[in-house]
Amino acid sequence: MIKIYHNNRCSKSRCGLDILEKSGNNFEVVKYLENVPTKDELKHIIKLLDIKPIDLVRKNEAIWKENFKNKDLSNAAIIDAMVKYPKLIERPIVINGDKAVIGRPPETILDII
Repeated sequence: MIKIYHNNRCSKSRCGLDILEKSGNNFEVVKYLENVPTKDELKHIIKLLDIKPIDLVRKNEAIWKENFKNKDLSNAAIIDAMVKYPKLIERPIVINGDKAVIGRPPETILDII
């Protein structure tokens, strides 16, 4: 089943959700600010996306700038930061089986559904 990690306050995430709704596919919505992914879930998502943990971080968030910017962080520390502060996680993330994309722009979601 398709899964979208969604934040309703984000316009790109709302657009991604709209694309999934219009696709006619069944999907699950994970409101990741309420249902925070575990370290293992984040590691799995990062692996599916084929990116480094830092590439999943929203670097313009105040939390990042105030606490982590310009620090030499390990991949594990970056994942820990996203678990502690899920607002740092880029969105939306859509997973379909062994494929995943960050929906920026939202149309990239079409590549995996």
